[in-house]
Formats: sequence, structure tokens, C-alpha cells
Amino acid sequence: MKTIFPLLFITAIILAACNGTNVTSTAEAISTQSSEKTQTAEPALETVSRLEVNDEALNGLGITVWIPWYGIESDLFNTFVNEFNAQNEWGIQVSVESQVNFSNMYESVTASLPKEEKPNLVMALPEHAQGWYADGAVTELTKYVEDPKYGIDSSDIPSAFWNQDLAGEARVAFPAQRTAQFLLWNETWAGELGFDSFPTSAEDFQDQSCGAQKSMRTDAFAENDALGGWLVNTDSMTAYSWMLTFGGGVLEEGNYRFLTPNNMNAFRFLRELSETSCTWQSTSADPLTSFANREALFIAASLTDLPGVARAFASANSTDKWSVMPFPGGENSAMTVYGSSYVILDSTDEKQLAAWLFVRWLTDNKQDARWVETTHLFPLRTSTLELLGDYEKTHPQWRQAVDLLPQAVLQPQLASWRTVKIMLGDGFAHMYRVNTPSGQVAAILAQMETMSKDLSK
Repeated sequence: MKTIFPLLFITAIILAACNGTNVTSTAEAISTQSSEKTQTAEPALETVSRLEVNDEALNGLGITVWIPWYGIESDLFNTFVNEFNAQNEWGIQVSVESQVNFSNMYESVTASLPKEEKPNLVMALPEHAQGWYADGAVTELTKYVEDPKYGIDSSDIPSAFWNQDLAGEARVAFPAQRTAQFLLWNETWAGELGFDSFPTSAEDFQDQSCGAQKSMRTDAFAENDALGGWLVNTDSMTAYSWMLTFGGGVLEEGNYRFLTPNNMNAFRFLRELSETSCTWQSTSADPLTSFANREALFIAASLTDLPGVARAFASANSTDKWSVMPFPGGENSAMTVYGSSYVILDSTDEKQLAAWLFVRWLTDNKQDARWVETTHLFPLRTSTLELLGDYEKTHPQWRQAVDLLPQAVLQPQLASWRTVKIMLGDGFAHMYRVNTPSGQVAAILAQMETMSKDLSK
């Protein structure tokens, strides 16, 4: 036993020594490889802005924002302002003031332009921005959008939103909110009338509208004989959409032009539908309720109407399926997109950049998704849809409208559209109010053209 123990002890020492040598060699090899990799790695390059504004100049900088909202939108925006003020890395501080509506906003901003005390950022309509830009009061945004450090990926924004804020090649504003005008169609009722798809042409629209009206005249209730087809809507966006579906519009070579063959065909078609009772009018009927109660197969609506339509169907205990569709015109089917934009007014380089950074943050996916869930409008970024999976499951008609964006059309990119669109709506309503015969619609369009030229001077 005495002889064996020393031998075992010596053997253990030798094995330990051998193992220790291997471990040390392996560790040294790894350390050497790591060192070599570290020495050959390229240093990260910091993206440099071309705007020539030092970050230090933004620290604690205050900017003023005017908004046209009250209620839910205003509350959410104020929440955003508080979050941005608390979180932004530059220490920028935003203060916000409500101007109640877009009309007051336009008047207040226009009055402030010659003064030192004016807002740095406003939410206004694109046509307002066009006018202020022509007056030399608006910051052109291309250099901010394309800046290597502070820019954004504009390819993520649908062209129908992105292009509205151009004045020639100049970017005079940035999309803030976008909605659209379209038609709603009662799919279940249409199926019972023998129609298995929504109309894709004016002729199909006429057939379905007249079919719905005929069903009213042949049922047991005399009081609904005047109802059935499209419940006429005389909003300017409705008139504009119908003109587009017939290949018309309000512009020709950059100038207003209403009296054209295509526009006459559009107005004549609509008046003939009225003369045959395939459309109907009412100053007292609520369109959403009429649609839910099967008094109208079609109504015109916008994104903000969709939650109200769903509630109307629930109140009517209706299980009918209803859908969003463009104004029917075959290849010219149209859905008119409109809404507000962020406009940065000229000030100092530092405040203009601060306003841009706030805009960029507001339109980030997370904030964009929250806007949608609160306002029910379009997401400004295509990538935001990835965050709205649950929302679209409970709002299928909203998703249908999103899917129609490839057919979306712009409004005229002119400052004068601010007043011309009001004239268009008034003229369209007048045509129905006085029951202009279908053969005399040219007179209405001629008056519109004359007035538009006066308004655009």
C-alpha cells in the first residue's frame, strides 16, 4: 500500500499538469484569434446630417404647434406632445394650441405670417399649405426628408398621400391624416335582388339602384315606394369622384375646366337616375340609419363614418353584410383621398429642424397605429399595417378601404381649391335642389367653370 500511494500521487500530478497545459494553450489561442478580429474590424461610422445644425442647439429648444382639433383628436395629440417632451433625446419642448377647426386655423395662421409671434408647425389642409408656400412663408421639406441622419423612407408612404403635398417639385407639407370618400353597398340585400358582386361600371350601378327601387315599389308598404337605390350625397368629394369615374375632373392642363363632355356625361347620368327614381334625396334622413334599415342600397361615406355604420346595423338588429367600394367607372373607378398635413413655417434653422423631428416622431409606426385606432383613418405608412392586425379583424370595412388605395386619386394641388371645392359642392347640391333636368346639366357646369376662374384669380 505504501508503494502504490506515491505512484498514484505522482500520476495524478502528471495528468493535472498535462490538462492544465492544454487549457492554457486553448485559452491563449482564443484570445489571440479574438485580438486579431478586433484589430481587423472596421470602426462604425456615425451618420452625419447635411442640415448643419448642432444637436446642442436643440437642447431645451421650444416650438409652438397649432392644431385644428378638439375632443378625442386633441386629447390624443396632447398625449403625444407630453410623451415627446419627456422622451426625445434632444430635449426639444413642444407647446400646443387648438384653433378649433380648419377654417379658424387658416385665418389665424394667415394673420400671423407677418408677425414674429407665429407657430412653428401647423396642421392644415394641403391647399392651405400651397397658398402659404406661394407667399414664401413655408419651409420646403425635401432636404429634411432626404437627410442621411434625420430623413425618412418615403417609399413606405402610399403615393396618394405623399404626392398631395407637392407644389411642382417642392414638398410644401407632410401627410398628417388621410381619409377617403367612397360608396357603401349592402351585399346581403343586393344578393337577394340577384346581384352577386358590387357594381364596377355606371351601368351596373344603375341596374342595382333601379333594382332596389323596384323592390320597394312591389312590396306591401306604400310609404317606402320612393326609397331604394342610392341615397344622394352632394358633398364636393362625391361630385368630384363621379366626374373622375366618367373620365372627367376639374382640371385641364393645370387650369379649372368643368364644361367637358365627360363631366356632362357624369352629371347627366346622375340626373337620369334621379328622374327614374333610382336614387332618392332627403334633408332629414340619416344616411347611416337608412343604409342599415335597407332604405338605401348605396350611400356615400368616409372612413370616419364606418364605426357609426356598424352601430346603426347593430341598433337595427341587422345581420346584413355590407362593403366598401369605389365610385364605379370600370378603368376609371375612383376613391378620392383627402385630409390634413403638417406644415412647417419659416423660422430659424434650429426651430425648423426641431419641428421636423417632432413630425418624424409623430408619423413613426407606433404613433401612426395609435392615430388609426383612435380616429379610424388610414395609416400613413404601409408598414404600420403590421401593428394593426387586431384592429383590422374587428374593422373589416376599414381594411377594404385600405385595399382600395391603389385606386385612390388626389385633389387638385392648387391653393384656390380651398374655395373652388366649396363652389363645386354648392353647385352639385343646387342641381338636385332645383331638380335640374338631365338635358340641362351643361348650364350648371358652365356656371361652375366661370366661377372657378373667378375664384382662382
